[in-house]
Amino acid sequence: MKTLIKAIVVLFFLNNFFIPSYANENIKYPDWANYYLGEDRYENFNRKMFTFNRILNKYAIKPVVVIWTSVIPKYGIDRINSIYNNVLYPRRLISSLIQKDFKGAGVESIRFLTNSTIGLGGMFDPSKRFFKLEQNNENMEQALASLNIKRGSYLIVPFISSTNLRGLIGKGLDSLLDPTCYTGNFITAGIKAGFIVNNISLIQPLAKTIETTFADPYEVTKKLYAMQSYILENNLDKEKVLQNKDKKFLEFKNNLALKNNIIDVNYDKKENNKAILPSNETIKGGAFRDNILYNEELIPDIILENFNPQTPVIDAMRTVLFEIGDVKNSIWAESSVWNRSFQNRIKTSSVEITKDRDKYKFRYIMQKDKNAPVAIIYPSIGEGIYSHHSIMFAKLFYDEGYSVIIQGSAFNFEFAKSMPKSFHPGIPDEDIFYLRKTTKKIVDFLEEKYNCKFKDKVVLGTSYGAMNTLFLADKENKDNLINISKFISISPPIELCYAMDVVDKNAVIGEKDLEKLKEKTAITAAKILNTYDLKENKEIKINGLPFDNNEAKIITSFIMRQKLSDLVFTLENAPLNKKSDIYKKINSMNYKDYAKKYLSNYTKDYDFSYDTSLYRISDFLETSKKYKIYHSMDDYLISLKQLKRLKRNAKNKLIIIDKGSHLGFLYRDEFIEDLKKEIALNKKSNL
Repeated sequence: MKTLIKAIVVLFFLNNFFIPSYANENIKYPDWANYYLGEDRYENFNRKMFTFNRILNKYAIKPVVVIWTSVIPKYGIDRINSIYNNVLYPRRLISSLIQKDFKGAGVESIRFLTNSTIGLGGMFDPSKRFFKLEQNNENMEQALASLNIKRGSYLIVPFISSTNLRGLIGKGLDSLLDPTCYTGNFITAGIKAGFIVNNISLIQPLAKTIETTFADPYEVTKKLYAMQSYILENNLDKEKVLQNKDKKFLEFKNNLALKNNIIDVNYDKKENNKAILPSNETIKGGAFRDNILYNEELIPDIILENFNPQTPVIDAMRTVLFEIGDVKNSIWAESSVWNRSFQNRIKTSSVEITKDRDKYKFRYIMQKDKNAPVAIIYPSIGEGIYSHHSIMFAKLFYDEGYSVIIQGSAFNFEFAKSMPKSFHPGIPDEDIFYLRKTTKKIVDFLEEKYNCKFKDKVVLGTSYGAMNTLFLADKENKDNLINISKFISISPPIELCYAMDVVDKNAVIGEKDLEKLKEKTAITAAKILNTYDLKENKEIKINGLPFDNNEAKIITSFIMRQKLSDLVFTLENAPLNKKSDIYKKINSMNYKDYAKKYLSNYTKDYDFSYDTSLYRISDFLETSKKYKIYHSMDDYLISLKQLKRLKRNAKNKLIIIDKGSHLGFLYRDEFIEDLKKEIALNKKSNL
């Protein structure tokens, strides 16, 4: 306790010298890391330490984790983690008492006694299962924060990816309250080492995701830490606090006991059930130069029963519920050499597209019959080869007898790194030139590697990847380079300029009060985490999401802006190991600004909006039978006028779904069953 008091006194003294500040830059979009953490004063040092930690993890820590997870099954790892969490009771108790959370301290005491006895030393958690007592995620940094001690500047030090001065002292105090630190022999020291390795093994999947998904892992790590810190400091991870902050979330949770464990919500029923669209629906240029009004009704081909629509933006977020089988099913952890889950069986390889540029990485999985048909997947805008949707579609195709190739979006930063430096994605005709070339090289590479000849080839794309799929189909129709028999396009933008305008408008956040904006965003993030936990519960079927329309816009805006950020970071060749002003540019740029800066044709005196729309390939859409389009009637990235015009071109090759917005119908059985019929290998071809 004396050490604790001394640390607090020291921290109060140092606190006067470490006051975070907020940037006063006149930027269009929030710099979330700066808003939550203050200025990154030591960015040069931090980036070097971040690189050091990545190298340390790759060559020293990860090999140990692989051995550990290959010796101990996932169930054993979870039990060890449960025991260690139970042992850390003193940390949570003292932190709760300092924060005057006496009820939380009482809950922790009951949990410790229950789990230590009935739960066999903490191996199991009967207090949660039988008594519904949730663990409080408390530590000493949160206790120090409750004393109004400022955090200090953001820091990365060896072995610790993200922290600050307060966090470092908090971690030191946490160690003093960790009973496993007081070891006096080799056996107890070995147990402590086992706990450490076990904990590290649990965070490896997140580290891998960040490193393989984003152009600047440092910035993303900082953003995630910033948000997590704010959530913990304000106890938004606690369900009761979150419910007090957001009454709608309480309504959402109360519905758990209703309708046979189907969560059903009615958010925004009283709101205007429309997305914010450009005021002028007729885009300037040739997209609507004939100015024809289509008054005929659209009749949906697929009806989603009991869908319970909210708003188009919220409904589009249901795409996260998309699951095909259990792609992660294995008794071994992801990093184990024995893990043979579908996800881990997908291999990664690369081909050279442009000399002196990075090789292009792709993923694939082959059938035992190497000559089996192959499905090629083009994901949504900005998605890479580890896209969740791509893996789901890969499982669907693989179960139907296809080998599968997963490529990244043409708008993805890794794709841009493999193309000529002059390539700037965003114009479908130009994108598909390189996508097609890449697909051809990958197919040739695999056929040579496995000494096979694919019997058939099918391409499936979603969102911007769906638009690319149709432009590829048009090219293949004129010049059969890859010999693809079918093209499946799911929710393609019909007019790219229109969709771009909607994305930009939905990214505008009207909240002027910084503190309210910070809290609103953090509450939204906390609700995402809670919803994800519910999704993991296989006994619960979710039929609605606990967000209002503004929160949905915050989420989609964050995702879309991150994709733009990754691409611009790459095109500008920003450094990874030293401070850069690139984010001042990025946070002042929307998608239209990107087009003006990087797409030279955007400013040329010709019909840009027409050439970046599906009307550009209307002749192909009218005459070909080799494609199928899925679209919902309430997709917020298109208008009904556009959908009617597309229907005139595509006729019965356009399958209209009555609800689901943009890709929000992917998880529905009605869609999945129709898609399975479309790709069934025993289906007689009508091509």
